[in-house]
Amino acid sequence: MTRNDKNILIRIAIIDDEPLVLRNLQRKIGKSGYRVETFTDPLKAISRMKIEPFDIVLTDLHMPKMDGMKILKKIKKNYPKTEVIIITGYASIENAVEAVKQGAFYYIEKPFTPEQVMLVLNRAVDKVRLFNENKRLKEDLLKKDNVRKIIGVSSSVRELIKIIHKVSRVNCNVLVQGESGTGKELTAMAIHFGSPRKDKPYISFNCGSFTEELISNELFGHEKGAFTGAENIKVGLLEAAQKGTVFLDEIGEMPLSMQVKLLRVIQEKKLLRVGGSAPVNLDVRVISASNKNLENEIKAGRFREDLYFRLKVVKIRVPSLRERKKDIPLLIKHFIDKYNMLYNKKIKGFSKQAREVLMKYSFPGNIRELEHIVSSAVALGEGDWIDENELPEDIDHLVVETVENRDLLSLYEKEKAHIIRVLEATNYSKVRAAKILGIPRTTLWRKTKKYGIMESLE
Repeated sequence: MTRNDKNILIRIAIIDDEPLVLRNLQRKIGKSGYRVETFTDPLKAISRMKIEPFDIVLTDLHMPKMDGMKILKKIKKNYPKTEVIIITGYASIENAVEAVKQGAFYYIEKPFTPEQVMLVLNRAVDKVRLFNENKRLKEDLLKKDNVRKIIGVSSSVRELIKIIHKVSRVNCNVLVQGESGTGKELTAMAIHFGSPRKDKPYISFNCGSFTEELISNELFGHEKGAFTGAENIKVGLLEAAQKGTVFLDEIGEMPLSMQVKLLRVIQEKKLLRVGGSAPVNLDVRVISASNKNLENEIKAGRFREDLYFRLKVVKIRVPSLRERKKDIPLLIKHFIDKYNMLYNKKIKGFSKQAREVLMKYSFPGNIRELEHIVSSAVALGEGDWIDENELPEDIDHLVVETVENRDLLSLYEKEKAHIIRVLEATNYSKVRAAKILGIPRTTLWRKTKKYGIMESLE
């Protein structure tokens, strides 16, 4: 990435009630490739920051609606990492020095030259870049520490780790499927950080959290003037993940029209920013995830089959916690250690009775739910051990049938019980019952005779 490309990622706001000053500053700063937005109204600038905070704000000291000192205090209170540069007249130098004491990066005296502005601005940019780089490195180290070891000794986890090692070395798209809370993103990060792309960006995006327009804008970015309010170029997440990996969570929630656009990008390895005409070459690995059965979504017409096959060059299934109960004690220890450190506690573990309850629990929320239970218990725990009565009140009521807590039934008994349940739910309508069971009416009639279900059917 060139210096000019990096500058595009730096967002700068200029606040001044003199339009001529705004135009001159925007022209000069914009030539260096920075993303610049201008405001004559300070209140609008503050409102804009609520949507997308700026990295640097240049503000005049004296303005009618809100002076520069109030802007400085408000920004530093709500966005402490945003650097603020004060623009002031000769008569306000004393105030400007006080502003620096209050957290302003520096001040620029009027009248000023373009060179003076750029000198101070570039120093502020260097500080922002240094902070962002340190933050990125810390996040990368944290991710690497988290994905070096997926906790578990069960056969299903050993198989998962074996597949991750294999697929990490192959530059192909991967579809990760599993229930909510099983660790699909942890699996995606393990693949990325074990691959040749590990030193390049890893960017995560949840497809279920945005409208179609926002998904398009976030993934593809937009050109200046693409729509009202698009005053500068925005690089999309796919482009920002260049040479690295993009993780598309909840891919099954993506609207069909967006699925078409994503399919084209994956096929052509190029994208168009919203409002753009020049294609951007793309080199990213796509790892997607869904807790839905995408094959069923295809049959229902909610997911494109051609996109499905592009995404699932390799498909990995992450096991539920019910399938790997052998790993629960290890996970509990891991989370106790984690939250002991976070909450400054010295909890030794769960009592025998509490462990038995957890081992019988079905964990519909999987590992995420187990972590929440441990986190809450450690936070509220007062003794060395967490007892059964310190577990969530509803955990006993939510225990579902498992091999450990029920008698095993034969297939004969299970099928009979299920047919009776469906018949009761449909008020013994054989048409509706057969449809739910997915069998012909004649087959249903034969099974009711076989099992001695004597209720009369409609």
